[in-house]
Amino acid sequence: MKIEVLGSGCKKCTNLANDIQKVADSLKIEMELVKVTDMVEIAAYGVMSTPAIVIDGKVVTSGHVPSEAELALLLNQANQA
Repeated sequence: MKIEVLGSGCKKCTNLANDIQKVADSLKIEMELVKVTDMVEIAAYGVMSTPAIVIDGKVVTSGHVPSEAELALLLNQANQA
């Protein structure tokens, strides 16, 4: 599974990436985590507000930082797909 965190590299984006890694580790989900800071790439996904999460090419959240419980739900759903 490939997870991309889209954002400017701000503290929210960094914390989100750390939270995703923590939740994935606790769920024993293998993934590749990529931070995308290039605004052209971010715009190509149609994302207008960051941070955003893209899982396997699909935008799953945008404009807020999900809780660890929400992240666990998103990762579990993506892992079962």
